[in-house]
Amino acid sequence: MTGGENITNITDFILLGFSDFPHIREVLFVVFLVIYILTLTWNLCLIVLIRMDSHLHMPMYFFLSNLSFIDICYVSSTAPKMLYDFFQAKPTITVVGCAIQYFVFSTMGMSESYLMTVMAYDRYAAICNPLLYSSTMSPSLCGRMMLGSYMAGLSASLSQVCAMFQLHFCGPNVIHHFFCDMPQLLVLSCSDTFFVRLLTAILTVIFGIINALVIMISYVYIVISIMKITSAKGRSKAFNTCASHLTAVTLFYTSGMFVYLSSSSGGSSSFDRFASVFYTVVIPMLNPLIYSLRNKDIKDALKRLQRKRGCRSNNRLRDLSC
Repeated sequence: MTGGENITNITDFILLGFSDFPHIREVLFVVFLVIYILTLTWNLCLIVLIRMDSHLHMPMYFFLSNLSFIDICYVSSTAPKMLYDFFQAKPTITVVGCAIQYFVFSTMGMSESYLMTVMAYDRYAAICNPLLYSSTMSPSLCGRMMLGSYMAGLSASLSQVCAMFQLHFCGPNVIHHFFCDMPQLLVLSCSDTFFVRLLTAILTVIFGIINALVIMISYVYIVISIMKITSAKGRSKAFNTCASHLTAVTLFYTSGMFVYLSSSSGGSSSFDRFASVFYTVVIPMLNPLIYSLRNKDIKDALKRLQRKRGCRSNNRLRDLSC
């Protein structure tokens, strides 16, 4: 475009969401609302339980409580707007609102990717160097690693949003998705998107491929160390401490890879949108279950909490009878 041409920058995007399913709109709304409520409830309960029970004040559960916090922010960046748009004839979002939504979503997503790597290192330190675990994973180191996760996600996301504000959007303004994501935004831009695409590719390599490789290498050493354990019970216990994290990592990276490879062209079929729901809404709901169902420490903490409540109830009854 030459400098003399008139460029009308659009100020709003239309989010089509699931508007192509009008007959099951109410059903989808109820399903997504239930998933969102369960996600908030389970993650908040896990955070509170870890904070209340002194037996869970260990690096593994410190990282797990932060994972729950990230998942709450992550799902809340997209789900409330998606649920609200079910009742809008023409759901829109401003360009600034779109940037803010993507900023929060991207920050939490990349922070979670970094945190998954930190948690893999924690499991490596616990199993491969158990005698040095307490000194290796000191509270100060855990705090710095957690801060690093947030700062890495924040800085990477901020760089993308700043680059996004250099783009011009002059029409069309229809996003075939239920939230603002970079592939769909790049297709709508009428300016050169090479730098933003390059930046996105670099961040994908850093937060996706490199983090996944580090996690894989950590687990290679973990498996080698576990196989050296002579006791079958010891091997089983060691595998169980890693199974939850490995399951969460597998779901996070495989679903994310599938969604972003399928949407790299900027299009978004109905199947891609439902796959994105799994990636953005369902996985944050599943994470607290994955880490809790087979975790003896958390089960014991729940039993202790129930006993405390039982004792308090009995004490109150005694006070009333007196």
